[in-house]
Amino acid sequence: MEELELIVNVVKQEMDAAIKHLDHAFQKIRAGRASTAMVQDVMVEYYGAPTPLNQVANVMVPDAMTISIQPWDRTAIGAIEKAIINSNLGFAPMNNGENIILNVPPLTEERRRELAKTAKSEAEATKVTVRNARQDGMKELKKLEGVSEDLIKGSEAKIQELTDQYVKMCDEHLKLKEAEIMKV
Repeated sequence: MEELELIVNVVKQEMDAAIKHLDHAFQKIRAGRASTAMVQDVMVEYYGAPTPLNQVANVMVPDAMTISIQPWDRTAIGAIEKAIINSNLGFAPMNNGENIILNVPPLTEERRRELAKTAKSEAEATKVTVRNARQDGMKELKKLEGVSEDLIKGSEAKIQELTDQYVKMCDEHLKLKEAEIMKV
């Protein structure tokens, strides 16, 4: 009995992780508004070591179309600018000697469609991860010995129920993100 519950819980944890990953991926997809999440993965070459941007500077969003980056060490401004340009985020950093300003340009209709496609592919990849977790769980259940078939069938039904629930969750997250992206 405990083995069955353990397998179902492991499957649920894997599906939870997939949804968290989807949310993280969606944060990076910009929807025409400035967000600190847009630059969170930028790595700055700081004293010879790649360092996350948020560890060398204060990143703020003063308004809906601007990201302000204030380095703690002014000597890092050049390295931060270079890292932003090399990250292919599509921003042209402006440097005033103390801060770096990133203007987030409004999205064109074509770019909105591209971002919606990207969001859709992320959601599809998450659904595949959810289904793989189900498949792994089902394999583990089949390996069990000395457990009645009825109990195994019940656990299989629970795993299928979780799968349906998480696939639906992916679809709901995608619908919200697409609406956010397409909103002008």
